[in-house]
Amino acid sequence: QVQLVESGGGLVQSGGSLRLSCAASGSILRINTMGWYRQAPGKQRELVAADTGDGRTNYADSVKGRFTISRDNARNTVSLQMNSLKLEDTAVYYCNAGVRTVTNPLRIGDYWGQGTQVTVSS
Repeated sequence: QVQLVESGGGLVQSGGSLRLSCAASGSILRINTMGWYRQAPGKQRELVAADTGDGRTNYADSVKGRFTISRDNARNTVSLQMNSLKLEDTAVYYCNAGVRTVTNPLRIGDYWGQGTQVTVSS
């Protein structure tokens, strides 16, 4: 019904920058929150940044001032600009969206992308 496709991961040196993008497609009626999560080896998945779609954003304390989330509601896309990357930012990053679909408008479904690897080297 809804697909999230991420792009932009890769290998970068410490202090460098990367930009992740995610595009949602399918039978979308409305997208509520869109955001990014990450999961490092041996750790739980954690919220990195989220955009509620009405002007509010949330960031993990560890990325405040370094990462910026941006969203294009018309195109159903969300991006994550990551600057001043650190070794501890290494993880698989997942796009997430809460979506009301055309076929089930009363329910907010939780959708995930396939994940994109971000590796920060020293």
